[in-house]
Amino acid sequence: MIIGIGGASTSGKSWLATKIKAINPDKKVKILCQDDFVLASSQLPKIKDHIDWEIPESINFDRFLEAVLRCYIGYDIVIAEGLMVYHDLRLVRLFDKKLFIEITKETFFKRKAEDLRWGREPDWYIKHIWDSYLVYGKIPESDDSYFKINGDGLIDLKKIYDFIQ
Repeated sequence: MIIGIGGASTSGKSWLATKIKAINPDKKVKILCQDDFVLASSQLPKIKDHIDWEIPESINFDRFLEAVLRCYIGYDIVIAEGLMVYHDLRLVRLFDKKLFIEITKETFFKRKAEDLRWGREPDWYIKHIWDSYLVYGKIPESDDSYFKINGDGLIDLKKIYDFIQ
């Protein structure tokens, strides 16, 4: 089974992938994070004086796709997660289950301001991250093949588990 998990930065994608792995202890699970397929720093586009991680041109989708296909052979469950995991239709077509974590703009800005993994980001860049999510990370509203999750509060893992089963 191949599962896709999309959503804005800080919505809980990596956390959810880890929880899905934990509730499947009898299965061989591989988590692939879109961030691991970012191009080399020298190849990354810039916005102002800042590296722009938030656009599709920053991701090597060919490598991401190849990794998913390679892992599909040796694992029971492959989870591909990332802000733009649903941007590349070749990836989307592989997903048996599609999860999407929705958070409000207010939740995003609060969490992103507290997220210091890469240092403090300027306010203009945090806004750019949100704007890029709206362009490259959102899913079609009318597509009911995605299991939508409210990431603003507690996430009901039982509902997600039931959807995956």
